[in-house]
Amino acid sequence: MRSELFSKRNAEIQNQERWTLQSNKMLRTVITPNAPMIATKGAMVAYQGDVHFAHQGSKSVGQFMKKAATGEGGNVMKVEGHGEVFFAREASNIFMMALEGQQDSLTVNTSNLLAFDDALNWEIKRIKGGIGAMASGSGLFNLELNGVGTAAICCKGEPMVLDCSQQPTFVDPQAAVCWSSSLAPQIKTDVSVGTFFGRGSGESVQLAFHGPGFVVVQPAENAVYSAQA
Repeated sequence: MRSELFSKRNAEIQNQERWTLQSNKMLRTVITPNAPMIATKGAMVAYQGDVHFAHQGSKSVGQFMKKAATGEGGNVMKVEGHGEVFFAREASNIFMMALEGQQDSLTVNTSNLLAFDDALNWEIKRIKGGIGAMASGSGLFNLELNGVGTAAICCKGEPMVLDCSQQPTFVDPQAAVCWSSSLAPQIKTDVSVGTFFGRGSGESVQLAFHGPGFVVVQPAENAVYSAQA
């Protein structure tokens, strides 16, 4: 059988690297018995070998309570075994973040998270915001990662990195991909009675960042994420 489909550019990249970008929209990972991985449910598109997927339990009572209350931790799974696993999400662009110690702490919008090393610590974090949190529809609970390891993150379109140290920075909660955990954003609202009756601007809720650090923004908005997706 002959087809341009079988050209070398579409073939699997075969190596023993832990993380390899098969393309800018698909990630190839190598799983070994001593190096499992945590991934978001729905991110796996294919795998080869003897690989197993299981619901990721809580590592502490506090983490269990947050997962039960928010559902935010219920959308992660543990990937174990020996083989190759391919991750992607809606043909989004993928980039890698290498964390190099406890001082490296990254907060990720779960809708943009693909997978990360099991060696990394993770915790559910809540953004304070009152009524604005309810109006935002997303971005209220996110996952904070720290330690030594790598995380794979996806972005709808090409990412933009904003420096938040020079002036206040405001981002749509559904367009925020990830940010420096030291920033501790607040939810800023311009909510009025008209907002709830369809007469608002449509941009009444933002995440407010200010301080040493960065926020990554995508040129699209995530749909409200369901932990059961």
